[in-house]
Amino acid sequence: QVQLVESGGGLVQAGGSLKLSCAASGRTFISNVMGWFRQAPGKEREFVAGISWSGSSTYYIDSVKGRFTISRDNAKNTVYLQMNNLKPEDTAVYYCAARRSDLMVVYTTFYDYWGQGTQVTVSS
Repeated sequence: QVQLVESGGGLVQAGGSLKLSCAASGRTFISNVMGWFRQAPGKEREFVAGISWSGSSTYYIDSVKGRFTISRDNAKNTVYLQMNNLKPEDTAVYYCAARRSDLMVVYTTFYDYWGQGTQVTVSS
């Protein structure tokens, strides 16, 4: 089935930038909506950003608007999350997720495929 692999995480100082990548393989044609989630220690996994198949629709949580940009390159079966002006509160494990439907949702239970996660740590 669909496999998702995240990369690009690391340690960065506050105000710095990172670009995460999510490479998809398998039956990628059924994965219309792609999303990024994150989970900090002791907290529940939360939605961060989502994008439709064509890239015409995107959605971000308020805390990352103006700082994060989600994009995709379907020819490469890859989704990206450009993170600028990072803050310590952005520290978390970031997960890539895929949903068969093209309807944008923010709940984890509505996504069908998940990657293993990549650690992002922002120091102050």
